[in-house]
Amino acid sequence: MTVFRTRSGAVRGRRTARDPGVVVLRGIPYAAPPFGADRFGAPRPAAAWDGIRDGAAFGPVAPQSAQLPGAPSWSPGDEDVLSLNIWTPGTGGDGLPVLVWIHGGAFVLGSSAQPDFDGTALAGEGLVVVTLNYRLGFEGFGHVPPGADGDSCPDNRGLLDQIAALEWVRANIAAFGGAAGNVTVAGQSAGATAVACLMAMDRARGLFRRAIAHSAVNACATPESAARITREVAAAAGVPATYDGLVSATPGALVDASDAVADRYRGDPVSGQRHYDPAIYGPIAGGDTLPLDPLTAAAGLGAADVDLLVCHTTEEYWLLDAVGSSAKITTEEQLAVFAADFELTPELLDAYRELMPGSPVLDVFLAVYGDMLFGEYSSRLAESHARAGGRAFLSRFTRRRDGSGERVRAWHCADIPFAFGNLDEESVHFLVGGPPGAVDHDLSKRMTRAWADFAATGDPGWPAVGGSTDAVRIWDTAGEDADGAQDAFRAGWRAAGLPLLTP
Repeated sequence: MTVFRTRSGAVRGRRTARDPGVVVLRGIPYAAPPFGADRFGAPRPAAAWDGIRDGAAFGPVAPQSAQLPGAPSWSPGDEDVLSLNIWTPGTGGDGLPVLVWIHGGAFVLGSSAQPDFDGTALAGEGLVVVTLNYRLGFEGFGHVPPGADGDSCPDNRGLLDQIAALEWVRANIAAFGGAAGNVTVAGQSAGATAVACLMAMDRARGLFRRAIAHSAVNACATPESAARITREVAAAAGVPATYDGLVSATPGALVDASDAVADRYRGDPVSGQRHYDPAIYGPIAGGDTLPLDPLTAAAGLGAADVDLLVCHTTEEYWLLDAVGSSAKITTEEQLAVFAADFELTPELLDAYRELMPGSPVLDVFLAVYGDMLFGEYSSRLAESHARAGGRAFLSRFTRRRDGSGERVRAWHCADIPFAFGNLDEESVHFLVGGPPGAVDHDLSKRMTRAWADFAATGDPGWPAVGGSTDAVRIWDTAGEDADGAQDAFRAGWRAAGLPLLTP
């Protein structure tokens, strides 16, 4: 066991069984519990402690209803939810590059304790890896009206938590062997959108020099839509949509009310865009904390000094269909309603039909919706950043697997166990199609190495977006040669335009 000293106190870590050269420390508080008098407020510094804190266990997860494989669930009364974990091959003063991971989960579920986010393999590549919890759902992203005393609660409290964690890293990571001036912030899905938001936030300026975004999601709320969701959640919780009413509801009551609102949209086929995937929370763009949505901000010059690495999978939305969280669009009539709800052109649907001859309507819907939410949006983030003068790198995950008579596609989340080097974790076998083979481990090593190289130097190993090549790295067990299939789908979006979605 090894003891490290932070500015708040000493913490004891343990060498990992997978790699004795790596020490892991779990459950270190980076901010005070965001409840009681601090509920709905900006994060405050964590209290110092005496003696040596044991870093053996992950901290409590944020309030949520999800039960994720291999990860702890939230229990009422769990309050010290703003904690982080560190995997390090260093001992202090080593100047190692740092990777800070922000988990996904539609801004309502997930935690840093998920087994696919174990940082041992990446630390073995010479990184100090930090993973963190942050406020989710209404606690983190719900709009809270001002109280009677005139004080207002900030929007995007979950993003402010992430900034607090990055500030903690800047102040303390040298003690764990990391370089405070060489930090990469990374995330997937909602976590990737959070990364893109941090790039657009003045409060996060200077806290990281590089960013990795896997499958960023096209969904930022407006102040108006966020206020509307607050009213719906408050009604479902049986409280007034005021500060006093909302603070009187327990965190569990707001989780249940949020689930009820989402379920109502899911069950109502005439409820518009939210029917297809009722993710009711997202970063609120257009206010003090986040003036612009990430794609608009990427076209500006504010984050041109941050290197950006983007990846998406080529069959994103098939996962959401497989786990039953998406609408079943199986007829041409339903597909036409879907297109009308999102103001998609008939020409765009025709382009997908032509590129997917003989495919059922459901597959056409999943392809279009997945690209609209994730694939095309992620690609445009990279391209907009490059046009604004920043360095951006683009990659696609295309690896499929057939096993036990059932195909596992290159779907949402499947790339992350590869990049983290955690293919042998049983909890990820559903995502990757069972136990890995030799070619899978080889692909994982290449992806892990690319992350490590990018975090260390800003160069993942292929050309940046721009110039005459616009190179895209393809992640597949068959090799890394460019695949033009996705570019054919992208042509339809270039003609039709990409709608910015509002949860």
